[in-house]
Amino acid sequence: MSEKLPQNMNAVAIGADGAPDSLHLTTRNMPQPQANEILVRIGAAGVNRGDCMQRIGLYPPPPGAPDIMGLEFAGTVVARGDMADKWQLGSRVTALVAGGGYAEYACVNQDHALAIPDDMSFTDAAALPETIFTVFANVFEGGDLQKGETLLVHGGSSGIGTTAIQMAKHSGAKVVVTAGSDDKCAACRDLGADLTVNYKSQDFVEACHDFTEGAGINVILDMVGGDYIARNMEAAALGGRIVNIAYMQGFSAEVNFLPVMLKRLTLTGSTLRARPLAEKTRLTQAVNKAFWPYIGAAVKPIVDSVYPLAEASKAHAHMESSLHIGKIILDCSS
Repeated sequence: MSEKLPQNMNAVAIGADGAPDSLHLTTRNMPQPQANEILVRIGAAGVNRGDCMQRIGLYPPPPGAPDIMGLEFAGTVVARGDMADKWQLGSRVTALVAGGGYAEYACVNQDHALAIPDDMSFTDAAALPETIFTVFANVFEGGDLQKGETLLVHGGSSGIGTTAIQMAKHSGAKVVVTAGSDDKCAACRDLGADLTVNYKSQDFVEACHDFTEGAGINVILDMVGGDYIARNMEAAALGGRIVNIAYMQGFSAEVNFLPVMLKRLTLTGSTLRARPLAEKTRLTQAVNKAFWPYIGAAVKPIVDSVYPLAEASKAHAHMESSLHIGKIILDCSS
């Protein structure tokens, strides 16, 4: 028997100026699951750079998605649409969504949810979808990382970086990361990184060439952009694949593209949020098969800090300080 659900819920709203301290709780109508959706009572939600970009108006939700921030959550199935028969009421699930995570309840397509291991908390489970899907889609599909190759991850201590280290090492690759402090570099080494580069005191291009004995890096996962665009080309190996998932230091730069031709480089990039429903279903199935069996063992969630839903403003300020190692999480439980 399904539980009696409230008509309204708490959710985080964005104030007029878009500053972190403009975030506040508001009352919203309870979402209603469509035919192929499940309604989840959220226990925890992940905080991502994309949420901060949405807050300042640079990353709006795609058509049809909730205007509430939040790209990933974990919780309990409390209602189902007429055609949603994959999950039982009470099932513990986590999911990557196009929006809606900063709330007490949210809907998700039943084919986009993943089962949470019995011994894993909602906090840990909410730290996984965005990072695992991003790394899988960009490093293993877009970058075609192979066993024995070398991966360079910029921002190695971020949520995506800490996950990329573990997924790549599990797959038999060598991993080089950049990070902005010695403590962050140490944390990356603890996760298995073969080489860490403090970009504030070391040249990552030189370090990569030394590490690979001049061969260069096979796959580069970059969220920095700016002058890293050209420097990545210098660091890359023959046939190297460079994948951009963000441009935190700028979308444009003066670049000499000759190395692309001489080294036969591939430059690519992607986002996840606006992908078609069928593509998200395919990606969920692929992640579920390739990496989900190893969650909590070879690939562990790395949680930096947890804030109550009502303190989303503090979570965003912490995210923008770039002091965190791993994921920042919102506790959405009442």
